[in-house]
Amino acid sequence: MSTKEVEKTHIEGPRWEIVRRFKTYTEANNHRNGLLIETDLIQVKIHMMGPSSKQYFAVKARLDPSKQQEVPKKKKKSKRRRR
Repeated sequence: MSTKEVEKTHIEGPRWEIVRRFKTYTEANNHRNGLLIETDLIQVKIHMMGPSSKQYFAVKARLDPSKQQEVPKKKKKSKRRRR
């Protein structure tokens, strides 16, 4: 296999937004599971953040790019030429 066959272009998905912060992982996991039960259109993850003295667990969510409908691009209007 050559590298030309394997290469894929990376497409950025929607940004991860912090939904809520917790001091313990179990609290964050309970909140994450609650969000996943509500809807299947989002992806949710838990991320440990902060300096080592003040660490917390952030629950982050975003729209699922695989289930998101593609938004058609707006057509640009042609500019009129001045005479």
